[in-house]
Amino acid sequence: MSRRGWLGCLSLVLAVASLANAWASGEAPGLALTDTGYLRGNGASVMLYADSYSPIFFDQKNAALQIILHGRRIATNGSLRFSPTPEQWSRIPHLVRRWTDRAHGRLVAQLSYPAYHLDYHINVTPEPGGFRVSLDLDQPLPEAAVGRVGYNLEFLPSIYADQAYEVDGVVRGMLPRDPQGRMVADPPARGAPPLPWYVEQWRATRQHMVPRAFAAGHRVTLVPEDRLHRVSISSEDAEVRLYDGRNQAQNGWFVARSLVPPGKTTDAIVWHVQLASVPGWTRAPVIAHSQVGYAPRFPKVAVIELDPAGDAPKTASLLRLSAEGTFEKVYQAQVSTPQPWLRYAYATFDFSSTRQPGLYKIEYADQQTAPFRIADDVYDHTWQTSLDGFMAVQMDHVAVRDAYRVWHGVAHGDDARQAPPEVRSFDGYWMGAQTYSPFEPGEHVPGLDVGGWFDAGDFDNDVFDQLQTIRNLALSWSTFRPTWDELTVDEQARSVVMHQPDGIPDVVQQVEHGVLQTMAQIRAFGHPIMGIHASTLAQYTFIGDAASQTDGRIHDSRADGSGVDGSHAGAPDDRWAWTNYNASMDYSAIASLAAASAALKGWNDGLAQECLQSAIALWQREQAHPGPEVAGRFDQPSPSYQWAAALELMIATRGAEPYRQRVEALFPSVVQDMTDRGWTAVRALPYLAPAEAARFRKALEAWLPEMHKRMASTPFGVPPSAGGWGNAAQVARFGVAMYFLHHAFPDVVSPEPTLRAVNYLLGTHPVSGTSWIAGVGTVSTLHTYSNNRGDQGYIPGGMVPGYIVVKPDFPESVDDFGMLWFEHETTIGAATDWILAAQAAAAIAKETDAGASLNAAH
Repeated sequence: MSRRGWLGCLSLVLAVASLANAWASGEAPGLALTDTGYLRGNGASVMLYADSYSPIFFDQKNAALQIILHGRRIATNGSLRFSPTPEQWSRIPHLVRRWTDRAHGRLVAQLSYPAYHLDYHINVTPEPGGFRVSLDLDQPLPEAAVGRVGYNLEFLPSIYADQAYEVDGVVRGMLPRDPQGRMVADPPARGAPPLPWYVEQWRATRQHMVPRAFAAGHRVTLVPEDRLHRVSISSEDAEVRLYDGRNQAQNGWFVARSLVPPGKTTDAIVWHVQLASVPGWTRAPVIAHSQVGYAPRFPKVAVIELDPAGDAPKTASLLRLSAEGTFEKVYQAQVSTPQPWLRYAYATFDFSSTRQPGLYKIEYADQQTAPFRIADDVYDHTWQTSLDGFMAVQMDHVAVRDAYRVWHGVAHGDDARQAPPEVRSFDGYWMGAQTYSPFEPGEHVPGLDVGGWFDAGDFDNDVFDQLQTIRNLALSWSTFRPTWDELTVDEQARSVVMHQPDGIPDVVQQVEHGVLQTMAQIRAFGHPIMGIHASTLAQYTFIGDAASQTDGRIHDSRADGSGVDGSHAGAPDDRWAWTNYNASMDYSAIASLAAASAALKGWNDGLAQECLQSAIALWQREQAHPGPEVAGRFDQPSPSYQWAAALELMIATRGAEPYRQRVEALFPSVVQDMTDRGWTAVRALPYLAPAEAARFRKALEAWLPEMHKRMASTPFGVPPSAGGWGNAAQVARFGVAMYFLHHAFPDVVSPEPTLRAVNYLLGTHPVSGTSWIAGVGTVSTLHTYSNNRGDQGYIPGGMVPGYIVVKPDFPESVDDFGMLWFEHETTIGAATDWILAAQAAAAIAKETDAGASLNAAH
């Protein structure tokens, strides 16, 4: 090594030591191993592969090494990667195992890229001021990986955008609000293992562009002036480069990266990561409450999330807006004894005794909440925005306008082409050797350009979500008869105009819109299909006006790529019809069409009759010749919908055979499955013998203790979020189920669980007091993973999934960044779950025997 190089290394070592000493002198996080397998100190936590990459969605920005600093997850995806700014479908390593090495006081993960024969370990060890990351390779990098593999760590843009950064002690600028970096082509190395076909196609479409580093040095510091979010990374050898992942994808993060040098194995990469620390820092209490408010005669309970190390006041107060325009204290009480759950503690403030209508705030620990109401009609206007806002914008094959704003033009007029056999695509879609279709691969299927909804933040039409949405809307009509009318829907003109009534209830028109797509599939293929979905990642990653996702013209292979002839064009951009089907799809369609027939009766009698006739024909075929045993999306087995089909046909035919007979046969097993399907059996009771009501009551009474025990597992009394997707829709469905059980057996089931579920979704949940229904409530989520997420906005009325648990114990629900699909993605199923739950809460709030109901068995 030259003298200059030796002096440079010495300077770096001294700089690292100086920084560590400075940060350790009263400002060190003091990280140490916890019993649950991660590092934790004052205001900081470091996890290593407690969460790994999704086997279905791959890189979901919640994996590998992650840093939580002063109550926020600031960094993720600390891992060895082949791209400076990986996308969702980029290569991800295989986790062999992870463990806590207590003998050496460190976290260790063993990983592999089998296609490259690249095996390695990551070691994370506490040190003064932060932690050390070291990367050990079993063998030197293979030639195809040299210059392409680096250790990455990604930083959340909503925290670090518009903030300063330093490189080697010199302030270099501000991290931009919008991406400004330059791009460079980075084609794959010769001999590199191939990626899935659709990724190879996508990368070629993008000309293999990746962002260039906008800064590089041996020590990089983000927000040096911010004692809450400051992070410094010092590298012992390879330089640290900074990238802006948003140049490549709107959901990208800022990335720090060091390339692995060729020939090295032990300590191939060594980083010293220093973290900001505020002495004695504790997280401020979170007052979680309904952002809409409460009904006067029912429970009113706020849940206060507390840092166990904080000094929590013993009392909270309720303030009411006075005639003079000031908020005056009208009630004060002790909060409950805090109880631990995950990493926080939870106390409750019960102000149920306050019944006077008005505008209120809660005051606790020098904080005041946003105002909320106490009123009998508090839930009356909580679901309409979801119906004529979100659901309207999600309508496919039409144009949607709201006064001056056009949400989207006529979408997907070129639907759809037959998907080819023996292909596996992204987002879980696949076709086997059998297509179950009369159409040739690539052939246009006529008639599919009607009805249906964009399923979620993307634009596909998934069979089970579409069919369940129809049933939810039909159930809303049959149960609550909502006559709300603020849409003008003209299916012939392919036009929807918002805030313009046309004399037909919006829920009925939404049912009709869903039915049109279902019937089109049955006419074309003889059965419902897995879905209609983008054929390329270039389409799938599309964000914007749905009318621009395809050219709207049917593909004609006789034209060249730019040829246009009337309604035909040479561009093969038409979506694919994935025509797999199974018995579950048929039974789900039977249930939806039967339910829809009742909702459409009196509004569109011809379509209502066609729905019922089609449902009966499908039922007869399934009973005589069951559909094939074919898995659904993601190769997952499809749930059985035979009960739902028999139930809806029985109701639609007013108890006719053979549907009543089949309901009677399935009834005993269904009522034993109260958590999922059992509650629906109350709708069958009017058509069955009185003895079945007694059977149901017995099963219900046996299940309630189990239900209450499960609900008591969280401080919020609702189903916990235990998977990789937030639990908002699950809670909404729980609230709906409890409403039907209460309505059928008011002496057994209290109305309180339904209101608890609705209040939870409106803000009484972990992490924040934000309503998870966009635009509903005083403080609501305003950054959603909807198809307009590129604008950092939201579609009013969409319900986000809500919190997830970053393993093992950190609940997260980010309010200022809407690009985490597992916390922010709005779907049609969730929206209609909310519509039902909110209508149930509104109905309960008007019950005249509220006192008696609240005294029912719990």
